[in-house]
Amino acid sequence: APGTMSGSGPEAPQPSDAAQVRLQEAEQDGAAAKALYDNLVSKRPRPPKPQHAITVAVSSRALFDLVEERRIYEEQGVEKYVEYQQDNENVTLKPGPAFYFVKALEHVNTRLLELYPDDDERFDIVLMTNNHAQVGVRLINSINHYGLTIERFCMTGGKSPIDYLTAYLTNLYLSADSEKVQEAIEAGIASATMFTANKDVAYSDTQLRVAFDGDAVLFSDESEQIVKEQGLDRFFEHEQLNENKPLAQGPLKGFLEDLGKLQKKFYAKNERLNCPIRTFLVTARSAASSGARVLKTLRSWGLEIDEALFLAGAPKGPILVKIRPHIFFDDQMFHIEGAQKLGTIAAHVPYGIAQKYHKSA
Repeated sequence: APGTMSGSGPEAPQPSDAAQVRLQEAEQDGAAAKALYDNLVSKRPRPPKPQHAITVAVSSRALFDLVEERRIYEEQGVEKYVEYQQDNENVTLKPGPAFYFVKALEHVNTRLLELYPDDDERFDIVLMTNNHAQVGVRLINSINHYGLTIERFCMTGGKSPIDYLTAYLTNLYLSADSEKVQEAIEAGIASATMFTANKDVAYSDTQLRVAFDGDAVLFSDESEQIVKEQGLDRFFEHEQLNENKPLAQGPLKGFLEDLGKLQKKFYAKNERLNCPIRTFLVTARSAASSGARVLKTLRSWGLEIDEALFLAGAPKGPILVKIRPHIFFDDQMFHIEGAQKLGTIAAHVPYGIAQKYHKSA
C-alpha cells in the first residue's frame, strides 16, 4: 500500500506495466540495430572492436602536411583558418610525417585479414585532432584520395584530446604538438612528437619497420640518470652490477609488446621469413660494457627484437639511413635532429631525465 515502509527504508518506486513494456521494446530495438550493423556486408574492412585492437591515434598535422594552414591559423586566427580549409576542401593535402607509418600499419592489417579474416587483433588508426568539424570534409577527402582506412574521427574543436585518448583505449598517440604529447605521456599514454625528415627517402611498402631507442623509451630512465649525474664509468659499473636485474619499463614498451603479439600471429602461420613487421633497437649503449642488461631485460619480458644495434656513442643518423624505418623513437632531441638531417622520420618521446637537460640547454 502507498506509504508503507520496510525495515531497510522506503521501497524504490516500481515502473508501471506500460513503462516496463517501453523499456523492453527499447532494449529489443537496440539489440536489433546492433545485430543489423554487425551483419552488414561491405568490401571495405570494418574497424576492429576497440577492446581487441591496437589503437594508434594520429593528429591531422602528423598525418598531413599542414604547415601553410598552421601559418594562417597563427597569423590570421581560427575563423580565417576554417574558411581557408573549406575553400580548399577539394585540394588534397600532402603527406605528413606519420603518413608512411600509417600506410605501413594498413599493409600489416591487410596481411592479417588474409590470414585471420575474423580476428579483431590488428591496428585501428584513429584521426585525433583538435580541428573543428567544419574542417572534416577536407580531411575526409584527402584520406579517401590516398585510400587510407581511417573510419574513426575525433574532432575536438579546440579542446585537448587527452580525455578522448583514454576513451578510445589508445595504445600510441602521434602528434605534431609537443605540449599535447607531454600531456599524454603524463596521463600514461605512449606518445611521441612527430618531426618531418629533411630529405625524401623511399620506405618499404611491404614491411612495417619501427626503430626504438632504449633508455627512457623502451626502458625507464634509471640508467640514463646515472650517466647524466655520475658519468660514464659509474654507469658501466652500475650496469654490470645489475646485469641480471631487469630494467623497469619505459613509455614505449607496451607498443613493442603490441608489435610482438602481431609478429607471433604471422609466425604461427609459418610466415616468420615473410613477416611484415620488423623491429630495431638503436641505442647509444656499448655492447660489451652495458649491452647484456638490455638484452636480458627484453628476454625477461618475453619480447624479441629483430635487430639490436649498439653504437657506443656514435651518431645514430647513418645507421638509421640503412634501416629506413617508418618511424624512429628517441627521447633526446639531438638524436632526433641527427636522424632528420639524413632523411629519417623521427618521433620525440618527452620522458625521463633528458628532458630536464634539454629544457635547460
